[in-house]
Amino acid sequence: MSADLRHVDTWLFDLDNTLYPAESGFMAEIVVRMTDFVEKVTGLPRDEAFRLQKAYLAEHGLTLKGMMLNHGVDPADFHAIFHDMSLEALAHDPDLLAALERLPGRRLIFTNADEIHAIRVLERLGLSHLFDDVFHIGSAGYEPKPSPDAFARIGEAHGIDPAVTAFFEDAERNLAPAASLGMTTVLVGAHAADCAADFVHHRTEKLAPFLRDARLKGAA
Repeated sequence: MSADLRHVDTWLFDLDNTLYPAESGFMAEIVVRMTDFVEKVTGLPRDEAFRLQKAYLAEHGLTLKGMMLNHGVDPADFHAIFHDMSLEALAHDPDLLAALERLPGRRLIFTNADEIHAIRVLERLGLSHLFDDVFHIGSAGYEPKPSPDAFARIGEAHGIDPAVTAFFEDAERNLAPAASLGMTTVLVGAHAADCAADFVHHRTEKLAPFLRDARLKGAA
């Protein structure tokens, strides 16, 4: 059955592994570069650097946050390691483009990545023109999802009414604060069907068909 999203006029989308499939392998290269960075900054052996990276991700929602708090890392130095990444793994998806175009109201990116990365990825995907704004980690004052502060800051910046907002994410835990605010939540990815969390309202392996088939405000 198609999702009833006739109440929604604000559409929040995570970026990485949400607007393109995790199977692309693009995020895997990001993780490699993060591990390289942690290894270089801390001097730890690679396996320990990887474990520390994952520990910071689990604790703070973002490896960078742990690196800032515990190692004095400048966010600009961290983000710079991703700005020359090849985007060859990312492909245009005409079905996703068409599905996004039919959404009534405004569309916003809500990402823990930085602005340069987000813009590069959106341009590569051919989706830049569809979004009203990119609310990135700098916009959030380096408070990453799932921090309630990140949601408060995007809500204030864009006057978001949670009751008419849908949030699409590949990371289950990032949907919990959205649901607590009253947003409609959608978990995206191959793992979505296995999720039993009550704060996840909809689940879909692929974003395009979910949006294509959803019942929308004003749709015939």
